[in-house]
Amino acid sequence: MSDTDQPHPLRPLLKNWLWEHGRIGTRYLDCTTGELKFDQGKKADFAAGELAYVSLSPDDTASTQAAPANQEAVLAQFLRAVQAGDPAQAGQPAQVQLAVQACVDIGLRCAYQTDVEQARARYALEPMFDDEIRDAVFDDVRRKYLPLRAQMALYDFIVFHGLQSALLISESPLLDWRLLTKPARPFVTMVLAPYAILVGAPSAKTSRAAPVVWTKAAALGPFKDHNALIAGQARQWLVATTDAELEAVQPRFAPPSQQG
Repeated sequence: MSDTDQPHPLRPLLKNWLWEHGRIGTRYLDCTTGELKFDQGKKADFAAGELAYVSLSPDDTASTQAAPANQEAVLAQFLRAVQAGDPAQAGQPAQVQLAVQACVDIGLRCAYQTDVEQARARYALEPMFDDEIRDAVFDDVRRKYLPLRAQMALYDFIVFHGLQSALLISESPLLDWRLLTKPARPFVTMVLAPYAILVGAPSAKTSRAAPVVWTKAAALGPFKDHNALIAGQARQWLVATTDAELEAVQPRFAPPSQQG
């Protein structure tokens, strides 16, 4: 397991939320203060900071691997196509599948940050050396997420684009609807752009993932609770296309003295 201050892995996705109305930047809500802010430029500096990395490859058994580089060119091409709603721009099916799996890896890495923090705090209370704590945290995260990553490698994925309702993105954009909703819904989602979302569902396949399907859908349908779920688990920041979208959820993050 390693920590890195490299660019945030969500930066490629966050480019799809850039404003270019007179100035280029990102509208976001600082969840720690409840303030609406504007981050100038294209680097998503508000999302900077150390991010733990735990390998979810079954072949990696040591806790000292460095985070691999994303499939940057393939991922960038895929995300541009998603933003444009044009599957033809996304590349060959194998490239699209590679980009989707890169998105899954990014989503899972963001998801286990809370687990890392909680495990570190728990083991810090024990009479353990730093390297023992590191290894214990590594084992805990892998025990929880390794089976999930293996399952998701064979999921059927659909890119829904052309949505009429704008979507929020947070520091943890992968949603497992099987755990977050009652009754449970048998899919996971990861928002890719303000009007596009990646949906994965279990498949009967046991050896190879199917080609990624693209579907234009104006309505969110079964994903209508997406923004509420994203806001519900956000702890650091929320990004939207307009201030109005952030103002709608701002009260839950305002300091107690500002709440009615």
